[in-house]
Amino acid sequence: MSVITFWNNKGEVTGKTLSIAAIATHMAIEHNNRILIISTGHKDATLDRCFWEEKRIKKNLGLFGPNANSNTAMEDGVVGLETLMKSNRVSPEQITNYTKIIFKDRLEILPTFKGEELEYEELKLNYPDIINLANNYYDMVLVDLDYKLGPEIYNQILQKSDLVIASLNQRLISINNFMKIREELPILNSKKTLVLIGRYDKYSKYTVKNITRYMNEKNKVSTIPYNTLFFEACEEAKLPDLFLRLRKINDEEDRNALFMSEVKRMTDNIIYRLQDLAMKM
Repeated sequence: MSVITFWNNKGEVTGKTLSIAAIATHMAIEHNNRILIISTGHKDATLDRCFWEEKRIKKNLGLFGPNANSNTAMEDGVVGLETLMKSNRVSPEQITNYTKIIFKDRLEILPTFKGEELEYEELKLNYPDIINLANNYYDMVLVDLDYKLGPEIYNQILQKSDLVIASLNQRLISINNFMKIREELPILNSKKTLVLIGRYDKYSKYTVKNITRYMNEKNKVSTIPYNTLFFEACEEAKLPDLFLRLRKINDEEDRNALFMSEVKRMTDNIIYRLQDLAMKM
């Protein structure tokens, strides 16, 4: 059971949340793992839009729809979970009562908190405990790390992570900033961190090979390529349907082939790195 935290530098647009959605969806379809995504931000609907439409929250959506909880738990699952934790009556398997189910027994989401700022300031203190609890039930807990958590909670989650995915964009300034930051944060300069370039453009001069060489990475940097169908699906709550459709691509000339192969490479890299780290413990 592993906690995988997705990090990006404050203020940089890297496609981090959409990368999490792509990786988790692919893992859920292709691997027999129980996965939970935890969004730690405040009023950020990016992840929500990938999987469900707000107007359909209270309806039964079948395979890709939410589980049959109360409306309160559905809209603010993290609040219901926090309340249960305070009563000391929560067990790891109860978490699923407060999540949205995308693929039954494969992929669930604990969405971002949508309440008021003051409530979030109190609620965010519980995220480390929620993550620890989830790690006792799910095979993989993917954390969308948000700077709004504040330095103490933010670093606490980073340090307790089994693996960190450093999400960068393809600009040289983003790469240089990361190279400076990882000298200050040891976990970002260790085998516990994989580098991921989001919204990757294969026609840029900053290619995977050039970036890998420039950063002196031993392993080839991973990417989530820019893909029109992917970004449209993420706006229309159709991401699972898209992946089920594109998984059958076998034509290398297909414009979506690179996107799917790179998502697969990233998910494989995560699995292999976790196995490698576990063997060395």
